[in-house]
Amino acid sequence: MKLASPDTYAKRLVASVQDYALLAGQAIRNIFTRPFYSTDTIAQMDYIGVGSLPIVILTGFFTGCVLALQSATSLKEFGAIEMTGRLVTLSMVKELGPVLTGLMVSGRNASGMASELGSMKVTEQIDAMRALGTDPIRKLVTPRLIATVAMLFFLTILSDACGILGGSVVSIVLLKLNGSAFFHTGYMSLRYGDVIEGLTKPLFSGFIVATIGCYYGLRTTGGTRGVGKSTTQAVVASSVLIILCDFIVTQMMIDIFGR
Repeated sequence: MKLASPDTYAKRLVASVQDYALLAGQAIRNIFTRPFYSTDTIAQMDYIGVGSLPIVILTGFFTGCVLALQSATSLKEFGAIEMTGRLVTLSMVKELGPVLTGLMVSGRNASGMASELGSMKVTEQIDAMRALGTDPIRKLVTPRLIATVAMLFFLTILSDACGILGGSVVSIVLLKLNGSAFFHTGYMSLRYGDVIEGLTKPLFSGFIVATIGCYYGLRTTGGTRGVGKSTTQAVVASSVLIILCDFIVTQMMIDIFGR
């Protein structure tokens, strides 16, 4: 494979960022203008939200289980094993719930969007839509953007609840802790800023998953091989951006709420 010179690579990178920004901006603008494709949006909500329920529930539950086990082992050395509920709750609500849910949805849906739109691109269905006077971004990207942001918000809440439930099961059954004390310490440890932080992150994650998946799908070239390449790029890019966005949002929330 021929290697590109540094200046050529930099130009391609800047052009890609520009194309992505234009796509995301147009998708957002289409939310507030007609026509609206409500049927497509509802169908995507069903596919993204309901379809992702099993993996989100299992991931959240077993993450809470492992977190409780690891936390109890460390806290026992300091005689503070009763603080397990506090640590599990804060970790799930502020960090693990939003991030892991975003990564799971990214692996499932960013790849799906990239492969679906990529297949349409290489078979010239996108060009046919333009020839018939239909805006492909309004028809294909905007419904996926709305559905992903909306459903990831609720999936994160569900993941948090399952994670806390998993932590409580391990704490009560294996660690022989008091269940009432577990939930009480967890509830009392939460502050307004913690909940806001945990519910803000999925909004950004959903935006990243939808726009990155659609972007790589719409720029697919090279037939079926190009579809596979776009799918891989979409998953990798969205996962990295979700983690980067998580760091930025966390720092912003610490500056605002002080924790």
